[in-house]
Amino acid sequence: MTVARLTTLKDIRAAIIDLDGTMVHTAPDFHVAVNRMRAELGLGPLDMESITHFVGKGTENLMRRVLGVDYAEDGIEQHYPRALASYEKHYLAINGEYSSVYPGVHEGLAALQAKGLRLACVTNKPIGFAMPLLEKTGLRRYFDIVYGGDSLPKKKPDPYPLLKVCEDFKVLPAQALAIGDSSNDAQAARAAGCRVLNVPYGYNHGESIHKVDSDGIVSTLLDAAELISA
Repeated sequence: MTVARLTTLKDIRAAIIDLDGTMVHTAPDFHVAVNRMRAELGLGPLDMESITHFVGKGTENLMRRVLGVDYAEDGIEQHYPRALASYEKHYLAINGEYSSVYPGVHEGLAALQAKGLRLACVTNKPIGFAMPLLEKTGLRRYFDIVYGGDSLPKKKPDPYPLLKVCEDFKVLPAQALAIGDSSNDAQAARAAGCRVLNVPYGYNHGESIHKVDSDGIVSTLLDAAELISA
């Protein structure tokens, strides 16, 4: 689908927006931190495309996928604690330094606010990584709520984080729009009963976003905002 073929979204009162691959191009940060960790463990570097295919289901999954390049299951679990500690150290040291905000994000968030929507950022990124990145990129000011992958008992693609936002904002799930770059966002939204739009420029585990069941694909967050009736 394209923006031109999408219909106006009515009675939307809140937007729940993903972070990595949706608002911020963080793959370069992942690339640097993962390879610094791998160097500490005596492993060779991975290219950025391979690493971005592992992004989206939280840091724990990312570490296991990265280690899985070199080790079988028992080796992954053996090296996991050291790998995780090393990665967290390196990621915190460079968080946001190599990242960039996608075009239309600031404008889109401002337009959503201007239409009276309340905004939440829901990401599978640990909250200790997400909050500094939002501050550094100037995006934190748009959001009433920020939930990381370790903020709640469950993370996307489980619908719980989206339902929690709806509860917090006192809106029905049908009155909330999720915007993300992957099947995680779409699956969570569908299960929660929210509307959902995808952006085409993110990561989606290396798979085509056009195969994801959503209400459509928008080029930017600003395009998403323009689909919502005031």
